[in-house]
Amino acid sequence: MADNSYLKMLEKWEEVYKRGLLSFWLLLLLHEQPAYPREIGETIIKISQGSISADDNSIYRALSRFEELGILTSEFKQSVLGPPRKYYKLNEKGRALLAEFIQRNILIFENPSVKERIESVLTDENS
Repeated sequence: MADNSYLKMLEKWEEVYKRGLLSFWLLLLLHEQPAYPREIGETIIKISQGSISADDNSIYRALSRFEELGILTSEFKQSVLGPPRKYYKLNEKGRALLAEFIQRNILIFENPSVKERIESVLTDENS
């Protein structure tokens, strides 16, 4: 059975890990489709299979930062139920950034030697 310090370390590690991955999930979503902030949070929960969630303020801050960096574009579109909504879309610079991030940080897990190491940990854990 895990002691309390073990669980605290795991929770802290996951918190930092997930906070760092919010940008990835946001950019991945905006690569797939333009979106407005309210729908982004719900969609990130779905595409991350429930592993990542973010409050509206975090999403707005990230979108503002990404727009300032020039990796997103935005436009207002009329809403059926109210005022126009600001939709965000990944632009060419943003797509290049996302692709580079995936190459450097995600696809590494498909490398046979890394994959083998990960699988050995899971095999040891199940033994």
